[in-house]
Amino acid sequence: MSRGTRVAIDVGGTFTDVVTLDGESAALKFDKVPTTPSHPEEGVLDGFAASGAPMPDIETFIHGTTLGLNALLTRRGARTGIVTTKGFRDVYLLGRTDRIPMYDFKYRKPATLVQRQHIVEVDERLDFEGRVLTPFDEEGAAAAARAIRDMGLDSVAVCFLHSYVNPDHEVRMAEILKAEAPDVVVTISSDLSRQLREYERTSTAVLDSYIKPIVRSYLDKLEGVIAERGFAGQFLMTRSGGGAMTASSAKEAPVNLILSGPAGGVLGASWFAKAAGYPNLITIDMGGTSLDASLVVNGEPFTYFDASFEGLPINLASLYIHTIGAGGGSLVWIDEGNHLQVGPSSAGADPGPAAYGRGGADATFTDAALHVGYLGNDMALAGSLTLDKGLASAALQSSADALGLPVDDVARGVLRISTTKIVGAVRAITVELGHNPADFALLSFGGGGGLVGVDVARELSIRTVIIPPGPGAFCAFGMLMADVRHDFSRTRIGALNKLDLAIVNTDIAEMRAEGEQMLSAEGFAPEAQEFAATINLRYEGQEHSVTLPIEGHVDAAEVERLKEAFDAAHERSYGHTMPDPIEVVAVRMSAIGRQDPPSLPVLAKGDGQAVSPRLSRNVIQVDGSAVEYAVYHRDDFTHGDVITGPAVISEHTGTTVMHAGDVATVGPYGEIVISLAEGK
Repeated sequence: MSRGTRVAIDVGGTFTDVVTLDGESAALKFDKVPTTPSHPEEGVLDGFAASGAPMPDIETFIHGTTLGLNALLTRRGARTGIVTTKGFRDVYLLGRTDRIPMYDFKYRKPATLVQRQHIVEVDERLDFEGRVLTPFDEEGAAAAARAIRDMGLDSVAVCFLHSYVNPDHEVRMAEILKAEAPDVVVTISSDLSRQLREYERTSTAVLDSYIKPIVRSYLDKLEGVIAERGFAGQFLMTRSGGGAMTASSAKEAPVNLILSGPAGGVLGASWFAKAAGYPNLITIDMGGTSLDASLVVNGEPFTYFDASFEGLPINLASLYIHTIGAGGGSLVWIDEGNHLQVGPSSAGADPGPAAYGRGGADATFTDAALHVGYLGNDMALAGSLTLDKGLASAALQSSADALGLPVDDVARGVLRISTTKIVGAVRAITVELGHNPADFALLSFGGGGGLVGVDVARELSIRTVIIPPGPGAFCAFGMLMADVRHDFSRTRIGALNKLDLAIVNTDIAEMRAEGEQMLSAEGFAPEAQEFAATINLRYEGQEHSVTLPIEGHVDAAEVERLKEAFDAAHERSYGHTMPDPIEVVAVRMSAIGRQDPPSLPVLAKGDGQAVSPRLSRNVIQVDGSAVEYAVYHRDDFTHGDVITGPAVISEHTGTTVMHAGDVATVGPYGEIVISLAEGK
């Protein structure tokens, strides 16, 4: 390895993926190591070892982690409290009255992250324009801080009414907490979000506060260890909203890391959409524990501001990622009606699927894929993992006995159920948002993405499936493309045709100045800084808005352009326009610190000779028959090679399956582009 090397490490539920880009040769190296859930930093250090890059030679380390997400899933975060405006103690606990599962009579709200006795009030009040109605009670604030300290809480979220307009009272409360309760970690809502909606802002601050001590401790420990080993480069974390943030910024706002890992795959897809000429992509990322589906439209990832985690809203920009429990480790089980089910529970990294031979006794998707022949014990996975088909079939046998079916039928049923669930996830991000899946290509990655890609595409009438290089580590690959990014917003409610242009332009200038200050402090020269302003508009009386770019200075001509652009965007999204007045909701700014784009290797052009398979394997079909599939190794491919199905393509980080009539062509970056057989 040479100096200037970049290393990206993505910690997943089962495997930790590593991608190393040599600074001189531009050679890419893909690796996978087992995740170490109880000590996640150990898996990261194993990843560095697998990369083979000496610490002093690493210029940039980009990291994605599920640490915060897992703390939320398992409810093992910090003991958290809330400080809020007097009279608004129950805003967080009451939440909204809507029900997402409308017809589920057994539905119960997720367990709250904060107990009512840990919510304290301070006498203060601002109006919606940020003017003081009730002065900030210094003595009451000090008493509240002492109460938080005496409760033995680890962290506290501060959210005062209308602080999104004027954060002064929140800032003063943070100062008092620091003086009276110095060991308590503090989050103030106005540092995270300057948008209206009290409950959503409180929820965002609570989520941040709940995971902040854990994330800080982890990053501090990891920074210390890699520094001791000679790392002196830039340490970045991928953000849920796209792009990256420095590790120091991540410690202050870890709520941005909740979807840190999956975001890397979407960033990689966005780069790939532009580089390979596929501007519209549906992405499915099938890992060991879950599957993430997302969209890239016109080369850009789909971003929205209404994200939530288990019903708890996050009032920040997020990539639109739909996650379901359908990974390679998803467990096979029989429900009360004696029906076959798959997931959402997973065998995880320990013990993993039965076929791993690590003590797992329950069947998983991976065991079913091995039994039918999609996977084999003739080629090792992740470099060294040889699957045991006997253990896989034995694990499936218990489900077969319970159902009174042959093991072959159960294994095929597991694959069919998983495909159906994934199709549903794709429909949720396409059909339900007004997109036709057939207008997209399917980019399938993750360790299991290639196993299901063509089957999912057929169900959705998608004709092209793309398997990128290093699919099992593609999220880590995407992290290499991440620029540093900060998002800012200002709430401005009012009619567009009565917009106070001076205030809006002042908002834009202030947010830009804040972004310039942050990027400069992170080492980005002015020429490496880019800024993009947007505005949220809606018809008067609507709840949800449409985001449009602002082109330059906002004047009367720009307002007219926005009116026309909004009507067109609303019709694209919702299928209609209205004569109602248009209302402004918020003005936003993205500040981007551009990284030097990595120079990626291009695959050598082939000599036109047909690629020879390394072996063959029988694959069980839907009707129970066995068909011989040629088995290729991806390392044997060159640019321009053509492979016809039925075939299995094995590689270090994943396996791809294509059926009779499917034709795959190898692209310049090593991507496998599969054209599905007509009429199937």
